Amino acid sequence: MPSSSRLAALTSEFDVAVIGGGIIGCGIARDAAQRGMRVALFEKADYGAGTTSGSTRLIHGGLRYLEMYDFGLVRMDLRERETMLRMAKGRIRPLRFLMPFYRASLYQRLRIRAGMILYDLLSYDRSLPGHRMLSRQEALELEPGLNPDGLQGAASFHDAQVDMPEQLAGANILDARRMGAMALNYAEVTGAVREGGRVTGVTVRDAITGESAEVRTKVVVNAAGPWFDRVAGRIEPEAPVRIRTTKGIHLACEPVVEQAHAVLSHIDGRLLFVIPWMGYTWVGTTDTDFEGDPGEAHATPEDVDYLIASAAAYFPKLKNAKVHWTNSGVRALVLRKGDPSTVSRMHRIDSSPGLISVLGGKITGYRSIAEDAVDAAAKVLGNNAACRTPAVPLPEPREQLSDLEAFVRQVVREEQCVRVGDLLFRRTRLGFAPDQGRGIAADVIRWMADELGWLPARCFQEWALLDEHYNKTIGTERDTGAAARKDRGVRGI
Repeated sequence: MPSSSRLAALTSEFDVAVIGGGIIGCGIARDAAQRGMRVALFEKADYGAGTTSGSTRLIHGGLRYLEMYDFGLVRMDLRERETMLRMAKGRIRPLRFLMPFYRASLYQRLRIRAGMILYDLLSYDRSLPGHRMLSRQEALELEPGLNPDGLQGAASFHDAQVDMPEQLAGANILDARRMGAMALNYAEVTGAVREGGRVTGVTVRDAITGESAEVRTKVVVNAAGPWFDRVAGRIEPEAPVRIRTTKGIHLACEPVVEQAHAVLSHIDGRLLFVIPWMGYTWVGTTDTDFEGDPGEAHATPEDVDYLIASAAAYFPKLKNAKVHWTNSGVRALVLRKGDPSTVSRMHRIDSSPGLISVLGGKITGYRSIAEDAVDAAAKVLGNNAACRTPAVPLPEPREQLSDLEAFVRQVVREEQCVRVGDLLFRRTRLGFAPDQGRGIAADVIRWMADELGWLPARCFQEWALLDEHYNKTIGTERDTGAAARKDRGVRGI
């Protein structure tokens, strides 16, 4: 469908309008559609392009939250981990972790063991193996890259990994659309329609064409993540600030580990992850307050140095490992004071006439958070249908065809690819190569231009956006061939 006509189908009244196409918003759309609600979802960029894509790519209970006595959060996420392993087969898989310990006192070792026992108890319905305490030799046999100096042993435990949370969000959107939901990416909510003090609709602008429309709905759900307060200000001008935003970055390094690891930084004591991921060693994350536009967050040299120094104490090969590229995202936390790492990740649902607000949350718990939000909407609508999302599997991942051009064209036709970055970084894994898809980008632009009727000016614009992305993802090697790539990309279209 041409982008100029995308808003034409928004003439009827909806039961629920969801603002935000991150994993939580996409989950809300799917749950609501399953319950028979007429759903519209609006995302100002692409599905899963914000916080979802900037995550550590784990489905986990959050071992470190035990130290914060946040047992409710850990239990919820461990339950949801099991649900996701059933519901999203092919997208989520078990992952064994090692937590090595060095020169630890008897008290410290007992404390680690107690934490592992508690983690097992809180995951009493698990399908994954429980913890084991490993000797020094066992730890080195499993992970030869560990620094042996002072190593006493390691705790072994299991969580799960999702390679592409962006595609997990997309799978929720695909399922919601199959059940009749209307979902639009690159559609920004610019304001609210109010009658008698109640929100009765939203105004939406197509970010590609500039076209605008007014959408009527019975309930609006603000699930905009780190953009929550910005959106709330457009809908409720007097709304107080309710979100604290913090930045986290990750590094895609050349592979140096064989196992996944949870380690404590010797710099500030923060828990970090060093894990195998899609042929890389994935290192993260930081947790620092961030007050700018979440879309502009990026890794600084200081961020990179912190992660390398912290992780290299355990894995010396990381000192000289190539960093192919970086990844960054901004978390939305329920506003509280204190060190960012100590602020709870538990979500909160607020309600006012015609408006439901979703604050905070983690990817692991997205389905449960969505259920809570849709339950709140159902009360307003008088909808008594029960949540069915745990029992209904998500669509299986799409298999990449041997004919890459045919595959790209199919994805463009069926999965709302509006920009080249959508295809490279979210619909496929092409952008996760060490060159982030630079080598294939010219062909992808040509194929998409043919499918979508782009003129050369639009192709140049897509190149510029790709260069913007590459320049934000600092690695050890920087690309300087932008002009040559642009010329190569437009020639022949």
